[in-house]
Amino acid sequence: MTIVLVKGNDDTLLRQAVTDKVAELVGSGDASLMVEELTEDHYRLEDDSFAATRLIDAAQTMPFLTERRVVVGRHMGRFTKSADVEGLVAYLAQPLETTDLVLVWEKGMSPKQDRLTGMPKPLAEALKAAGAESIDTGIPSGRNASVWLDRQLKQAVVTIDRQAAHLIAEHVGEERSRVVNLLSTLEAIYGADSTLGVDEVQPFLGETGDVPPWELTDAIDSGKIDVALDKLHRMMGSGGRHPLQVMASLQTHYLRMVRLDGAPVAGEKQAAELLGMKGSTFPAKKALAQTKRLGSAGVRGAVELLADADRGLRGEIGWPPELVMEVLVARLANLR
Repeated sequence: MTIVLVKGNDDTLLRQAVTDKVAELVGSGDASLMVEELTEDHYRLEDDSFAATRLIDAAQTMPFLTERRVVVGRHMGRFTKSADVEGLVAYLAQPLETTDLVLVWEKGMSPKQDRLTGMPKPLAEALKAAGAESIDTGIPSGRNASVWLDRQLKQAVVTIDRQAAHLIAEHVGEERSRVVNLLSTLEAIYGADSTLGVDEVQPFLGETGDVPPWELTDAIDSGKIDVALDKLHRMMGSGGRHPLQVMASLQTHYLRMVRLDGAPVAGEKQAAELLGMKGSTFPAKKALAQTKRLGSAGVRGAVELLADADRGLRGEIGWPPELVMEVLVARLANLR
């Protein structure tokens, strides 16, 4: 008897983790006889509420023509109240020895990364008491996200050279889970143990992925107009961000400089305290450095450009929103 909780908020990684775990549990058995998979459609009642009854029934069903059964319960995030999981909690207290149960929680983690958002406490406690294995498919944030991507590339059955690895990282941006399907495609095309460079990888990259807002502001702060425009297009294109969302990020970035301009701060720690930042002081360090580079006149000029663009987005000059943002980003980068 094995109980597994697979958690995360990326469909690709969740699907891969579940596939791998089910294959491990089935082993040399016949998956068509052993595996039963349930989704939210199996939980839905006539009044459009959800109940875990069919999942519990499946877990309590004895195997037929096989020694074991593997029951996969997807979309467990549908059950967010203690009353929703009473039956499942009772089952976990006395699980059937011939059933391997895989529960898939598609929701993300809490800000502290210590519990699943929305999971009822009784269910979390029951899983722990039952000795459930936990598989976290979440991609870490910040610098650790790059470490995660590097690990995926190094563990692949194909060998990706350094230039191709850099191209992949730059291309997928924040959509790092795309590398899973990319590596599967490259393996299918070139075969295992192949060494691949830029020429082999590039045709299969697809459109460029989204990037985080700090990549845009970093490019602007560095005065790299071409790079800043590329980041802008990726945020509004594959990232699907509305121009007003990008504008909000830029306003936050420059309002930090407004608060720091002329303030009696001696370093990044004091700057972070003034800005009310907690945790890493690195963003405060960058804001302070850019404030000094631009000077008071430059900061005022940036605020004026933001105000003009904000009015433009609200229809005062009749430009398409994308053009308003392109001009704004180019002018901000040019202040450098």
